[in-house]
Amino acid sequence: MMAYKGKFRPKNVNKYKGNPSNIIYRSMLERRFMNYCDTNSAVLEWWSEELAIPYKSPIDGKWHRYFPDFWIRTESNCTLIEVKPFSETKAPKKRLVENLNNKTRRRYIKNVRLWGVNSAKWIAAKRFCEEKNWEWKILTEKELNTNK
Repeated sequence: MMAYKGKFRPKNVNKYKGNPSNIIYRSMLERRFMNYCDTNSAVLEWWSEELAIPYKSPIDGKWHRYFPDFWIRTESNCTLIEVKPFSETKAPKKRLVENLNNKTRRRYIKNVRLWGVNSAKWIAAKRFCEEKNWEWKILTEKELNTNK
């Protein structure tokens, strides 16, 4: 999947709860979901990266802020949503770093660190949603019906 960035311009500006002139997408998956939110009549309100959730990083042990990709409100509930490629939603397979060449070792360590940080963010988001009685979802290209 080719990642890219741009500004999204909603057709239904009144549905967007935030600054509609500064909606940034960082992937085709995010852009596709923004279009879904903007045009689907079941989505009454939505925003992108407007909420900060504190989480403690397992990498440096410090508190950081996580901005989930989306919040949507429908007739029945509110849902906080993270949009990620499926490959980033699963823990990397355990490998012995001693058996890897330098390039593969660096990539593996980067993926382990990314997984650790993402997991901490998602645990914090899930707890936040439980407190608010919201749903928490991670959507991938599988749910968004896109090609990789």
